[in-house]
Parts: sequence; structure tokens; C-alpha cells
Amino acid sequence: MATTAKEEMARFWEKNTKSSRPLSPHVFAACLALSEGSPRALSPAGVSLFSLAALLLPEQFPHYLAVVKSLSLGPALIYSAKFALAFPLSYHTWNGIRHLAWDLGKGFKLSQVQQSGVLVLVLTLLSSAGLAAL
Repeated sequence: MATTAKEEMARFWEKNTKSSRPLSPHVFAACLALSEGSPRALSPAGVSLFSLAALLLPEQFPHYLAVVKSLSLGPALIYSAKFALAFPLSYHTWNGIRHLAWDLGKGFKLSQVQQSGVLVLVLTLLSSAGLAAL
């Protein structure tokens, strides 16, 4: 016999209360948001847009590079832009390695999942900062 939505919700909250764990920890929420966003930023449509613009714009690349340099944006803004470009690539790479470990059947305990999530975020920030500094 099927249960009602109210019964299912009551069962869920009872189980969650007994487990004494938060409903949505911050690390998991951040990882979920980044896992959803980084593939979109790296999608063929997202990357191809830049390439298509380079093909269709009337001038050559050196002209547009000179335009950007003439804006005198400053090193902080340029570093921030480079960091924003490197971040999805770095996160997607490190999280992919995390998923490879999961495919091998390792790291499924709650504490290990939390630790690997934090490790992915730290490695992402460090590698993004390093790439932006190049």
C-alpha cells in the first residue's frame, strides 16, 4: 500500500532527527553548486562562444589585446578575471579525481566525504590562484 506524502515527510524528519546531522552542511552545498556550475562554464557552448567570436569579429587578436591593454584595468582586476576563468577548470579537474576514487569504492564514509570535499575546495583555490598568477 502506498504511503502519503505527509507520512513520507514525517518518516524523513524522524530519521534526520535521530541521525543528529545537519540537513544541508555548507561544504556539501558549496560542492553541489560548483558541481552543477563548472560543467556549464566548461561546456562546448561556453568555450565555443569565445572561439566563435574570435572567428567572426572583424579584427585580429592583437587588436583586441591592445584594446584590453589600453583600458588600464590594473593587475587586481586582471588577476581576478584570470582566477574566474581558471576556477571552473580547476574545480572540475579535482572533483573528477575525487569521483575516480569513489569509482574505486573508496571514501564513502561521511567523514571521508566531508574531508574530500574540503580538500577539493582547497586544491581548487590553490590551483586557480597559481594558474591566475601565470
